[in-house]
Amino acid sequence: MAQEQIQEQRLTQQQKLVQSITQQQLLQAQLTELPITQLQERINAEMDDNPALDITMEEPEEPEYPDAPDNTDTPDTFEQEERQSALDAALESIGRDDEDLPVYQGGVSTHEEREDMVYGQAQSFYDLLLEQMRMSDLTDSERTMMEYLIGSLDDDGLLRKPLHSICDELAIYHNTDVSEEDIERVLLKLQDFDPAGIGARSLQECLLLQIRRRDASRLKDLMLQTVENHFDLFTKKHWERLRQVLQLNELQADALIKELRKLNPKPGTSMGEVVGRSVQQITPDFIIDTQDDGTVTFALNNSDIPELQVSQSFSDTLKEYQTNKENMSRQMKEALLYTKKKVDAAQGFIEALRVRRHTLTVTMKAIIQWQHRFFEEGDEALLRPMILKDIAEKTGLDLSTISRVSNSKYAQTRWGTYPLRYFFSDGYVTAGGEELSTREIKAALRDIIDAEDKRKPLSDDALKDLLAEQGYPIARRTVAKYREQLGIPVARLRK
Repeated sequence: MAQEQIQEQRLTQQQKLVQSITQQQLLQAQLTELPITQLQERINAEMDDNPALDITMEEPEEPEYPDAPDNTDTPDTFEQEERQSALDAALESIGRDDEDLPVYQGGVSTHEEREDMVYGQAQSFYDLLLEQMRMSDLTDSERTMMEYLIGSLDDDGLLRKPLHSICDELAIYHNTDVSEEDIERVLLKLQDFDPAGIGARSLQECLLLQIRRRDASRLKDLMLQTVENHFDLFTKKHWERLRQVLQLNELQADALIKELRKLNPKPGTSMGEVVGRSVQQITPDFIIDTQDDGTVTFALNNSDIPELQVSQSFSDTLKEYQTNKENMSRQMKEALLYTKKKVDAAQGFIEALRVRRHTLTVTMKAIIQWQHRFFEEGDEALLRPMILKDIAEKTGLDLSTISRVSNSKYAQTRWGTYPLRYFFSDGYVTAGGEELSTREIKAALRDIIDAEDKRKPLSDDALKDLLAEQGYPIARRTVAKYREQLGIPVARLRK
């Protein structure tokens, strides 16, 4: 019996969601990912390739935000303002709800305001202090003490380690038996090095060292009186009370306060900012500033980015061709297609640049709002847990877009220049539901280990207990994990 083979055709309908990316979206993503130096190169290449792109001679419109910074300050004025903000941050800490704090975008920064920050093999301020030491008239014993003191300074250039601890460490590690008086004598020589304030043991001493280097004047005497005898009024910024105590009129008080605000609470940091200009430089994509009242302002560093427009000649030619479509020869039609293609490409590129500016602006604003306390005070421990998803949800942008922005951009702040990814960190949730930044916990762990008795280093269990006392209740294995990530050996190897 013959078998029949039956073929059956069926028409079925199936729904599929296919997401395709357009050429314009791809261009926007590419430009968003580029740091400012590469963006400049891309714009130059695009202008060479597309004659329909032209540089506009009009000033770009800046978004209107209240309290936007004035971009006409000279570098000296800008540096004074940086020091003033850093000093205010060192003198006070005001608790705020970060989410409610305003962040103002100040438009485009000028070339004068932008400072190229140095990364790579830059010479540190420690190296410069060692150079000054080599030029000093010191005995071998004093040189040993001086070198150890320089190595004991923190990143701000201050000596926060007590002199008796330095005596003990010199005896243990360098077999050098000296007294605290010997150390202090050498420390006073170190405090004569540049910049003024290096080697101070407190903020008060740091400011006094700077004041004492000034030429004799009535203003210098008032500054000394303020910091020596009325430091509490100064730190709390009780200016009116200070004016009354010193018996000054308003004009004299204003002059005194202005000079006091020029003092630098972090001489080591300021020294590092001008070292190593010959090495590779990183140009920041954002310029961030902190005002006296804690308001954070920022600007995109677009000073070397030209404002583009479609060439007027190409626009006129396109209009002319389009009005004569019916009477066109083949050659004119080809010219029309070429002109339209170049104009469309120019408009698309200009729009992609606009999208890039918007994306960077909303992303940076969200980061500053999230990490407002850090931008106020520059303390790494104040960085809150923050991941890409947090900023994506806050801005309404795609997760991949936030990743593109943060992977290759730098932000210049009063506290230094940081890659944007520096502000992102995981969190640790305690049993009570409190979220802590892993960076904050690591900073606390590092401080505890730095302060431990090197003859009896602390075990991970002891470190766990001390961290718990400071409000970081983490497990011993977590302590060990963070210690290893910090590159700190176990207790027996720290003796």
